Amino acid sequence: MVSPTQAANANPVFAALNGGASAPATAAAVATTSAQATQNQFMKLLVTQLQNQDPLNPMDNSQMTSQIAQINTVSGINQLNTTLQALTASMTPNQTVQAASMIGHGAMVPGSGVNLVSGTPAVGGFSLPGASDATTVSIYDSTGALVNTLNLGAQPAGVSDWQWNGTDSTGAAAPAGNYTFKVDASLAGNAVAATNLQYGVVNSVTQGATGLTLGVGSLQNIAINQVQQIL
Repeated sequence: MVSPTQAANANPVFAALNGGASAPATAAAVATTSAQATQNQFMKLLVTQLQNQDPLNPMDNSQMTSQIAQINTVSGINQLNTTLQALTASMTPNQTVQAASMIGHGAMVPGSGVNLVSGTPAVGGFSLPGASDATTVSIYDSTGALVNTLNLGAQPAGVSDWQWNGTDSTGAAAPAGNYTFKVDASLAGNAVAATNLQYGVVNSVTQGATGLTLGVGSLQNIAINQVQQIL
């Protein structure tokens, strides 16, 4: 006579429920079987097992209860995944609308560029993981030559911004155009890692395969979670 366990293990789904299949086989069976189909197949196998069990050695009630609990768990996980997918799909349009409200606003995002317009102070920023007692911003032209250094002194942890009046180290007006900058910070002589933040106006919002991205000034494809500050 074929034992209930042997008959069960001939089917990958039942084998998975009885622990007779490896974890990858269980994952494959669940991934390729819908929740309803899995439940139907389980019930057919359970009835078959009951019909063919040894009358002298019937299935333990605890085993049956455990198997039913496992199939309910699988079904519940599938239903939860479906619900989460529907929830995510419904939230996407709302996120796009909310992100669209950022268009026209200034934002600080990771970057080291700064644009100087004649007669207008240039703006940049940085983020510090901890407070500093000495902070400087070095500004370079397109050739990499140092144009000016701003001494900002002590700065708190978090995001801070700075302004450059457009003059070089001699006090003369620097030509309008694109520059780069680097922030150096320290506390009691020990370096504090600073993240350069570039300022730009949000000009576009795009919904792509990787989520929402923004156009910020000259920068494109900036993930919305990279926005450090909105001005």
